[in-house]
Amino acid sequence: MFREKIVRLGGKYFLEFTLIFTSVVLAFALAEWSSRQGEKVSETKILIEIRNGIDSDSKDFESNLKMHKLSNNGVRMLRNWAINEPINQDSLRFYYYIVYRNYSPIINKTGYESLKETNLKIISNDSLRFQIIKLYDYHYNILEQLENKNEEMQDFKTYFHPINKILTPYMIFDEKGNFVTLKKSNLSEQQKTELLSYLWRMEITKSFKIKRYSEIINEIASLNKSIANKLKNDK
Repeated sequence: MFREKIVRLGGKYFLEFTLIFTSVVLAFALAEWSSRQGEKVSETKILIEIRNGIDSDSKDFESNLKMHKLSNNGVRMLRNWAINEPINQDSLRFYYYIVYRNYSPIINKTGYESLKETNLKIISNDSLRFQIIKLYDYHYNILEQLENKNEEMQDFKTYFHPINKILTPYMIFDEKGNFVTLKKSNLSEQQKTELLSYLWRMEITKSFKIKRYSEIINEIASLNKSIANKLKNDK
């Protein structure tokens, strides 16, 4: 009788224990699934935000790249003027205006800031996470340094005044005070050498920036493709 009672009690409590254990496991699994789904939704939203941001960045960088190339054309025009080579008078005013320009990049970092605040690990693909970090913390940082902070890369601050001092005696303005053209160069050898040295340095600086912009635009295109593949595979 005692043994039968023990067996009945054991069977009763075993069933209750099994039900409780199963419920706990299911609840834990459901919580884990819900958490993963929440992280997946957050990952998708952040990736879309980053993709929209880099699309905007790419357009701005394409514009800056174009303007740096035009600025280099301005450098070459001033060099031709200095050595009495033919120049396009119709383009002279435009090139003179942009030749000293820096083009500060307008970077949309909202998506990346959201990612850092949430957790970088929310990007489940290690390669994609590395691409994002590399673009924002390496490539974008270099670009901002070149355009905004590196002293030797600031063309206006470094070269405008000494070049303009050489050019001023040759500048012609109309009755309204608008710059029209330059008289034929009659620089002394010292002035010519000084001006050519400035222009040579400016051309190198602009060419370096052009190279960097081109590299970053390619990096953006690669990241954009990776994000598109990730979003497509997660559907």
